[in-house]
Parts: sequence; structure tokens; C-alpha cells
Amino acid sequence: MFTRAIVRPPGRNFAQGLTTVDFGVPDYEVAVAQHEQYCQALQQCGLSLTRLLADDRYPDSTFVEDVAILTPRGAILTAPGAASRAGEVAAIRDTLQSFFPAPFQIESPGTLDGGDICDADGHYLIGISKRTNEEGARQLAHILAQLGHTSAFIDVRQIHTLLHLKTGLTSLGDGRLAVIDALADHPALRGYELVRTVPGEEYAANCIRVNDYVVLAAGFPAFEKSVRDLGHNVIAVAMSEFSKQDGGLSCLSLRF
Repeated sequence: MFTRAIVRPPGRNFAQGLTTVDFGVPDYEVAVAQHEQYCQALQQCGLSLTRLLADDRYPDSTFVEDVAILTPRGAILTAPGAASRAGEVAAIRDTLQSFFPAPFQIESPGTLDGGDICDADGHYLIGISKRTNEEGARQLAHILAQLGHTSAFIDVRQIHTLLHLKTGLTSLGDGRLAVIDALADHPALRGYELVRTVPGEEYAANCIRVNDYVVLAAGFPAFEKSVRDLGHNVIAVAMSEFSKQDGGLSCLSLRF
């Protein structure tokens, strides 16, 4: 059961952040409005929000998920794979330590982004990607084992449409994963019920299960129907401006 989330709105230089896609330049005012809609969705799911101030030092800092991994047994500060994002870890440390007084830390030469980590019912799927290297993945697996969790690696570096593992795979809870076709046959996913996106709706795979709700990106009717047919309450949130910066729903909060 989640009770809290940490969020940070986009700064005015949001459009200067990193991106691998060419969907146009994000509109700052629209991004702020969409972020507020997202925050309202989390509150509807029953979460109390810690709202950080926008941080114009780091254009990507609204994507707070990348700087920490939060488990029921402890927290891990990451080492972002993009050098321009390294300062985001220090910027959130004090807030995180108010909830998790002694977080672990991924150390160089390891790199790791939270967007590569999927908590699949207490078993952690760790993506090795453009941002998370093998050393970072090994360090995280070791820490998770100390905390009593199991894990498995999924290398997504050859899937060019994926910046992070969770670009194409997220947990719906209850033994289910939302997944794109390119990941569906990976051995690490055996034993899970897979809810596949249809061609053209791959972006929808990045959704979040929050208590009795699934929050998903608006505009993907086939995937939304699949989730509703499983009996979930659904909240659809517009994400157009964040998709232009390689961002998805899971990226915008740390939920615990």
C-alpha cells in the first residue's frame, strides 16, 4: 500500500533536457498543467505528496524516479548515467533522508537510473541500458539481496526504442506486467501474466499501479480497455509534453 510520493514540477528550462526522440519542443505551460493533473491523480489514489520546488539547475529534474530506488525495506540513491544529471542526487538527498535516514548509494564506476528498475511484486527487474551499466546493475542487485529481495537483469541496449527498461515494461501488480512485444519473450518475465500493448500504443506500457488504481497515459484506448477488463480502476493522464523528453508516468514520482 502506497501512502506517499515525492514530486518535482518541471522548470522553465525543461525543454533543454536530454531526449532521444524528435516529437517537437515541449510547451512549458502545458507541461506544468499536465504535471499538476498527474499530482491530482496521485492524490486521488490516496497519496500524500511532498512537492519539491522546480530546480532550473537541472532541466531533467522533474523525472525524480531516476535518482532513487525506494523499497519497503530501504532506499538506494542512484548514479545517473547522464553526467548532466549527477547533481540531481544531491538535490534530493535531504528530502529522501527525512523518510529513509540511511540510504544506500550506487558508486562509480557504476551508473544506474531508476527508470531501469521495475519492482515486480517484490522481485526486481533491473534493466541494463543506455543509462544503467553492468556495474551499476550488479551493485543494485547486491544491495537488494542485503534487503532480502531477489532480482534479475534484462539487457535492453539492442532495443533502440527503449531509453530505460520501464519505457517498455511496468508492473500492474498481482503477477501481471504491462509490456511491449519486443520484451515479451525475455526469460526473466516467465511466470508473469503479460498485458501486451498493441502496435502504435507502446508508450502506454509505462503506467503505474497505485493502490486500487492504474494511472496510464491518455490516448491509448486499446491498452486502457485491456487494463479495465482486468478489473482495475483507471485514471488517464495527458503526457504529451513529457513524452517529448523521453519521460513517462513512472518517471514523475517516487512512490512509497
